[in-house]
Amino acid sequence: MKMTEQLFAELSMLNEVEAIALGGSRAGENYDESSDYDVYLYCTAPIPEQARRELLEKYCSYMEIGNHYWEYEDNCTLNNGIDIDILYRNLDDFANGIAEVVEQFQAHNGYTTCMWHNLKTCKIIYDKQGRLEKVKKRFDVPYPEELRENIITQNMNLLNNAMPAYSHQIEKAVLRGDRVSVLHRTTAFLESYFDILFAVNRLTHPGEKRLVGLCKKNCSILPEHFEENLNRLFDDMGRDVVNVREDVRMIVDELNKLF
Repeated sequence: MKMTEQLFAELSMLNEVEAIALGGSRAGENYDESSDYDVYLYCTAPIPEQARRELLEKYCSYMEIGNHYWEYEDNCTLNNGIDIDILYRNLDDFANGIAEVVEQFQAHNGYTTCMWHNLKTCKIIYDKQGRLEKVKKRFDVPYPEELRENIITQNMNLLNNAMPAYSHQIEKAVLRGDRVSVLHRTTAFLESYFDILFAVNRLTHPGEKRLVGLCKKNCSILPEHFEENLNRLFDDMGRDVVNVREDVRMIVDELNKLF
């Protein structure tokens, strides 16, 4: 039995654990032996840190127990040198969050459908009562048109249409020579931009990595000069932020042509 299989087997024996899922590249076919592990433990109650530490130290050469920068998680390096992130979730809370998006059509400021994507693409390793599989089936539905429209409307407003739109904030930051603000607002601009693109194509949002490549591979609808305009923006962000205003305008103009 592989080390990770032994680890998963031990985790599944903890009373608090009702399901274990594998996410990221390891959940699919596009991974190699050096790929990191993203592991999701769905728990009925908190697992004491000491119990986790004693279990993980048998398999890990380095451990950071109880990090809470995003979700609550243990970030570790396995004895074979591969990193593993173990995230602890309550299944009901997780399902309720996805329901707000998929069934109540609530749009976010970027990354709206990321958790739905996480659920749809995860590989179930252990499911004591079959509850995680039931949640997967519940949300195995076509992309809701009302959700699509809400994501596009909200994030287009944030891009350029509303008074506090990112494009306006970027222009003000450029004019006052505030490079930190330019970078900060441009990052937020891109979060909404990609949220719109995945919604336009009725695709769940895969997260923050390899977005340009994933759009080119999976999106049948993309703005003209999609990659070219993004590369120009990226170059100017590091070279001449004065041009970022025009780069953003070009991106918004091409995006508007889709509607």
